[in-house]
Amino acid sequence: MAILEVENLSVSFKQYTNGLKQKNVNVITSLNVSLEEGKILAVVGASGSGKSLLAHAILGILPDHAEVSGNIAYNGEELTQARQLEFRGKEIAFIPQSVTYLDPLMRVGEQVRTSVRQGNPLQEQRKVFKRYRLSEHVANLFPFQLSGGMARRTLLSTAMVSGAKVILADEPTPGLDEKVMAEALAHFKQFADYGCAVMFITHDIESALKIADDIAVFYAGTTVEIAPVANFSGDGETLRHPYSKALWRALPQNGFTPIPGSQPHPEFLPSGCLFAPRCQMATEECGQVQPEMRKIRNGMVRCIHAT
Repeated sequence: MAILEVENLSVSFKQYTNGLKQKNVNVITSLNVSLEEGKILAVVGASGSGKSLLAHAILGILPDHAEVSGNIAYNGEELTQARQLEFRGKEIAFIPQSVTYLDPLMRVGEQVRTSVRQGNPLQEQRKVFKRYRLSEHVANLFPFQLSGGMARRTLLSTAMVSGAKVILADEPTPGLDEKVMAEALAHFKQFADYGCAVMFITHDIESALKIADDIAVFYAGTTVEIAPVANFSGDGETLRHPYSKALWRALPQNGFTPIPGSQPHPEFLPSGCLFAPRCQMATEECGQVQPEMRKIRNGMVRCIHAT
């Protein structure tokens, strides 16, 4: 059952050019994803494809000059600005990409304790610090005194003690050693086993394959495919979108085949299919209208040639 649904989400930013002329730059267009209770959706794609902005839009923490359209629903009801404020950090927890989200003026142990919703805050903080191999003295440190790995483990700890129903994890594993990373991935999986919905945003497809149920592939600010994790195997022949296949085959273990061209800048998006200029399957029709998402073989794809 879907607990959080994003439909036709578009995000643009107001910018001023020479002469103080205002223009809107679209960074997310017609983006669709849904999170289900007890499942992990991994979101992958190149930098600038809209992965982090999606999480920020769900939480309502986009900057003031952002314009948002589309629909975001939580538990079947529109996730209004008031509901975003009510649920943020409680029912919807965020593990940010940047460790600067930690309050620089508050000791990290206290920051974790303020996120505890059930049980004794001090006991829960000590328990989760022990789980992530953070020494007891770390609780008394300020963020600037932590290493990058320690800061990321602190952010993980904050989400783990929140008791949230939805976890939005934005690149949560960089800086973690192999053992701690495996433990972090195991805890995300444990969250799903307990009925939480998890969005795992990552550049690391290998990590996603270890825990995800489905993988959403983003390109130039939109969803091009949502596929079961089992489809990311072999030569990628069971994937539906040309970009998903190319992304898979570009990995070192899958041939290391580069994708010609580059992802378009938001100010210079092509008409029609956003991947068409780089796609060997592109036809004249591809350049006319951006395809709608459609269901094929137990997955979703935005491509008129997908079968």
